[in-house]
Amino acid sequence: MGIEISIRDPRDADMTAILQTHVDFCSSSTPKEFCFALDVSQLTTPDITVFGANLNGVLVGVGALRILDKDHAELKSMHTVAEARGHGVGRALVDHISSFAREKGISRLSLETGTNDDFKPARDLYVSFGFAPCDAFGEYENTDQNVCMTKYL
Repeated sequence: MGIEISIRDPRDADMTAILQTHVDFCSSSTPKEFCFALDVSQLTTPDITVFGANLNGVLVGVGALRILDKDHAELKSMHTVAEARGHGVGRALVDHISSFAREKGISRLSLETGTNDDFKPARDLYVSFGFAPCDAFGEYENTDQNVCMTKYL
């Protein structure tokens, strides 16, 4: 079966569980003032599209795209459950969401992530896709606790 990615409602029970795991992970790994993980209610706005990744028919990952303006979007809420890490789920989500953004006419995709060791696998994944550190955007600021990254599609 492999990895299948589709647009999902973040309020679905299986999505809610993974999204809460993501919020819990971010909250436990980052000081509150630098934690920008969105809860389910914040992922239901019209500017955000949420995706679920199924591995062999089981939901194991999530990611979202937030439209910032006509050319710029943000990758949000990326999370793969611990048991599915190392199977390419995160890579498939970034690739799928990047393609979706391109189809929407987005030319720049950015993200914010943590700087501590808990976030190193995510940072390595983003770098492998060509994301590079950038000036802060939107509500963010670059600090010793977080970093903004961007790439042009």
